[in-house]
Amino acid sequence: MPLSPDHIRTTVETYLARHPHERARLSGLLGALDRPTDIASRSTFTGHVTCGAIVIDPLGRVLHVLHLASGKVLAPGGHTEPEDESLAGAALRELHEETGIPPQAVAPWPGYETVPFDIDIHDIDAHPGKGEPGHRHFDLRFLFRLQTAAEVPLVLQEEEVGGIEWRPAHRVASPSLRQKLLKLPPGTGPATANASALIYNDRGEYLLHLRDYFPGRIWEPGMWSLLGGGREPQDATLKHTVRRELAEEAGLHIADLTPFGIEEATDDACGTVPIAIYAGRWNGDPRELHLTEGVMLAWFAPDDLHRLRIADTTSALVRRHAASRPVGASRTVSQSGPASHEGRRPAAPHGTVPNIIGVHLYLERPDGTVLLGLRHPDSNFAPSTWHVLAGHCEQESAITCLIREAWEEAGLRIERQDVELVHVVHHIDRAGGRPRMGLFFRARTWGGEPELREPDKCTQWKFWDPAALPEDLVPYTRVAIEGIRAGRSYSETGWV
Repeated sequence: MPLSPDHIRTTVETYLARHPHERARLSGLLGALDRPTDIASRSTFTGHVTCGAIVIDPLGRVLHVLHLASGKVLAPGGHTEPEDESLAGAALRELHEETGIPPQAVAPWPGYETVPFDIDIHDIDAHPGKGEPGHRHFDLRFLFRLQTAAEVPLVLQEEEVGGIEWRPAHRVASPSLRQKLLKLPPGTGPATANASALIYNDRGEYLLHLRDYFPGRIWEPGMWSLLGGGREPQDATLKHTVRRELAEEAGLHIADLTPFGIEEATDDACGTVPIAIYAGRWNGDPRELHLTEGVMLAWFAPDDLHRLRIADTTSALVRRHAASRPVGASRTVSQSGPASHEGRRPAAPHGTVPNIIGVHLYLERPDGTVLLGLRHPDSNFAPSTWHVLAGHCEQESAITCLIREAWEEAGLRIERQDVELVHVVHHIDRAGGRPRMGLFFRARTWGGEPELREPDKCTQWKFWDPAALPEDLVPYTRVAIEGIRAGRSYSETGWV
């Protein structure tokens, strides 16, 4: 479920990666996450999570409400509910319930779409009339910007809210929140929100959209792309955006769309445009869809993308998703339509099994500690487990892949001449699974400090003593690190 302890812990750890100096202050929250209780339930009186919405209007003022229960002027917010899909979604629901401001009237502040802007811990007095003892609230506060300068109609929740007030940042009630707000760059506003759908079928093909060739009028004219578009005022979330775009552009409705990541594309003005990617499975015939924009829709296998006029970022995205699919997922090429090219390549010798090549970064500081990342709980591979920075080789050399992954995942700058191969692991997860060759490269020097560039994949970077590695470490990674320390160049794991 979205509001599981793992989801909350990941959110908190992502916040602490930005504010490591607050770890001691939030020790009570971290301790509560370690207890076998439902920290999202309001009946957990050892302490539970609440969510707040920090809303800034075009004049830079911050929304406050008078909470009747406490008599205090605070930001809108309250308890989570079972129907909440995310912590940020709970904050938006509370905003709407307490003030009448609909979710589509605000937009997440750039960089804070899923990460709290502030976390506060405060004590709540006992309420004998409700049978509630004194307890603590762990308040996760999400930052939003009011999208219009026009006056937004307000409908106050009469039983809980006695009034509202827009305060300048220097008069915000919460000290920790006030301090962070005063450090925000003046005039910063949310970037244009875009979302696209990465649609695949059980044959391992991907649905692509051929755009109209109208240079100067549309983005990427005459190119194959993903279906999608920009967020509109009626869209409460980016998932609503991509669902609306699929319905409007192709009359397509996909029940299960899951976040895959954030991609950066370049627009006609050479500016960078962030695009939220949602992946979904569909096995229909695109010729039966009612296309309202563009020329056509068609299925393509990843191996055929080099034949198309397609952006490099789109091609890389498809290949990365294809490589992330579970072992055993079909990769059969369709026998009809644009993806079919019988006889295109000679058959492999009998018994040949393709091996996946993965590159891994062994980053060791002068003090001997080694960089590991904590994988997201929703990862297909090794969720909530520590692993070195790694990625699958696409249509590129192994060292090129290493340099690209280091920059994309952690903002690290590595030069080719500073890289050396230090270990190879040939491993298999289970009998009959896909064989994998893991190449571990050491970077003798690098630029930058690890940062969370892809929080949907990795929630924390940390340097570990190789003699005291975490217990929840990917097994073959442990084998490789032990081999590197022992001076061995090759290991095998999982083979009988």
